Amino acid sequence: MHCSKLFSDRLLLAFVMCLSAPFVQAAGGKQTVSSCLENGKKAFSAKEYLQAQDTFTRCLKLDPDNVEAQLSLAGVLLTQDDLDGAEKYFNAALTSMKRTSPYWSYTYSMLGDIALKRQQNDLALKMYSKSLEYNAANVNSLVGKGVIVEYQGDRQGAAEYYRSALAVEPLNLIARKRLVNLEPDYLTNDEMLAALKQRYAVAPDAAQLTEDDRALFADIHKAEQRRGIDYLKNKYPKVPQEYLVTINKDTDFEREMLTLAGYKALEKHIGQDAIAVFQKGGVPIKDVFDLRDMKGEKIFKADSTLTDSGFFVYTEALQNRKAFLLPKEAVPPTQAFLNKVASRVQELKDAGYVEITRSELKMIQNQTKCSEETLRSKLGLYVLNVTKNDRRYFVIARQTADPKKGVPYYYLMAAHAKRNPNVRVPSNSLVESYSYYGYTVCLDDGNLLE
Repeated sequence: MHCSKLFSDRLLLAFVMCLSAPFVQAAGGKQTVSSCLENGKKAFSAKEYLQAQDTFTRCLKLDPDNVEAQLSLAGVLLTQDDLDGAEKYFNAALTSMKRTSPYWSYTYSMLGDIALKRQQNDLALKMYSKSLEYNAANVNSLVGKGVIVEYQGDRQGAAEYYRSALAVEPLNLIARKRLVNLEPDYLTNDEMLAALKQRYAVAPDAAQLTEDDRALFADIHKAEQRRGIDYLKNKYPKVPQEYLVTINKDTDFEREMLTLAGYKALEKHIGQDAIAVFQKGGVPIKDVFDLRDMKGEKIFKADSTLTDSGFFVYTEALQNRKAFLLPKEAVPPTQAFLNKVASRVQELKDAGYVEITRSELKMIQNQTKCSEETLRSKLGLYVLNVTKNDRRYFVIARQTADPKKGVPYYYLMAAHAKRNPNVRVPSNSLVESYSYYGYTVCLDDGNLLE
């Protein structure tokens, strides 16, 4: 039995039931640690957590250094979200464990879960990494590490961890669900083209993925993640057959997806609903199609469907929150300022910079271990402050005499190349030298490794 499920009571139950202590009763009826642990396991499996806690506490009184009792009590406390208590006994177990103990990986993985619950992501990442040193197939740690890397913006890196977890435990629903969420970021061109064919969104004989195809896949996938299928099911007593396709029927991997026809119908229905919501909120019908988002962009397309920003405005309106501008309302900030920003962006592009997203910046930071300040001061990152809460990021894409300036662009293109083999990754002597010796570009404190 694997003692590593995922972020749930199921994991702790699996661990407790994995403990190997046999049922032993001492002569004269005096309880032994082994029989005490057996009673605690029965209470835990019955979800009688307070009784299990009392029993495991009694086991520790019989033998204060018993690792299995420490881990069992820690597990019960974690089930009840007593993070401090759980941490105390997991750490106590680490001090009592023999070098050959099979529980090192499990214990560090649970400490990773505790840190993650506390939003101490750096510490959680350290604990999961330590766990994987003892057992590279610890599914809980693989998924936990993937979650943190995903939070950091390295979506491709997160997908690799989830895939590794599924290679060990194919039925792990958490890893599978999170992997599905990341499909636009990690699917190869061929995989994405096949996914579009499954949705009847490209010709059956299409041999190459175009940029328009890629954008279409991202849009359909986003609609699915926004529960668009449930939306259609609420609209129709029976959803038209041509709107949905189901793959892996009657298996644990069964999945419904929108076809191209279903996606178009969904967009049309949402657009119609949005019109009604805006009118109900007091917007005259003559002004509805001229509504803009807070950046001044129209929220309706020419075909009366919503833009991506328009969908956000619509969902805010459903919560009675105004996130749109009427035709006569000024755009904050002013258009003159936006023009100034646009001019500066063009200057940067002319100078050989390319713009990256915040997620891409986080991915570069994760790969290099460099702080944003180090990237700015020494590695060619340019940050354009648009407003107090809006920043745009640029990296130099041209070859320069200083290889440091090309480090961010190297990692950016290396990430793209994982998905599209046709992407050319530029050479960079600094990165290649550090990679040869197994170094990252920066130290753990975010400063450049000189």
